[in-house]
Amino acid sequence: MLEVTTVRGEAVHTVVKVGGVLANNKGINKQGGGLTAPALTAKDMEDIKTAMSFQCEYLAVSFPRSATDMEMAPILKASDGIMVARGDLAVEVGNAAVPALQKRMIKLARVHDKIVITATQMMESMVVNPVPTRAEVSDVANAVHDGTDAVMLSAETATGKYPVETVEAMAAICEAAERAEDYSRVDADFANRRVTRIDQSIAMGALFTAHHLGCRAILALTESGSTALWMSRYKIAVPIYGLTTQPMTQRRMALYRNVHPILMQVHSDRDEALRDAEALLVGRGVLKPGDTYAITCGEPMGYPGGTNMLKVCRVGG
Repeated sequence: MLEVTTVRGEAVHTVVKVGGVLANNKGINKQGGGLTAPALTAKDMEDIKTAMSFQCEYLAVSFPRSATDMEMAPILKASDGIMVARGDLAVEVGNAAVPALQKRMIKLARVHDKIVITATQMMESMVVNPVPTRAEVSDVANAVHDGTDAVMLSAETATGKYPVETVEAMAAICEAAERAEDYSRVDADFANRRVTRIDQSIAMGALFTAHHLGCRAILALTESGSTALWMSRYKIAVPIYGLTTQPMTQRRMALYRNVHPILMQVHSDRDEALRDAEALLVGRGVLKPGDTYAITCGEPMGYPGGTNMLKVCRVGG
């Protein structure tokens, strides 16, 4: 931390108040001072072109200040999700305000059907140590309980001594946190949500039905991944399988919480697609004879945003 003593032209003179290791190519920021640099530089625009050339699923825009910054990126008019970058957030609002803001941002992202990633110093001690601290374990688990879709590592795997062990530890924490989830408010979440679209209504119906019938799985046949995304915004014990014919949609769904993306072959006939979907899940050991499952799809097949059917099936029935 630096304290500015004088400013002479473009030269800023400071006194170090809290020292530490300073790596190269680092920037500085005035606490609570906002941002003056554009969210997308000329280099960023070139990098976006490169990313689009190999069809990447997500692009992260650092330090967006308004919706206009997001509209500059040639992806969509607005973001598909947010990242809670807690280090940069703390510089702006102070450390004490970050936990509450993290919870609020995750909640708002889920309400608005956006994905959310929580990042920054989640397992920082593992840069030099083979095991995390108890505080770090709680930090990761709390982010999972808050509803984050993903947790992200940075220095731990970029420059740390134990990158593999860090990923394994974080995965184990996430799995344990998910197993301990409280699903007692599932009905309240459904009751408080209003939908106006047919495909969203089908998604909500699948969740409600699968929850109360104790289905083994929910199968969402989806072209765009939207049905699986809507389903993933609710905490439910039933796993969701997003089945798609589109490789990019399969990769995009990998970030959706509680969604297992699977690529399947193209079908024009609905009944054939439903049979193939069941066989695919049986072959993977997810479904067994006698299991019930809910499945959603669109009629006719193959059109994004066309999900209009919900069916409850029994394997072998």
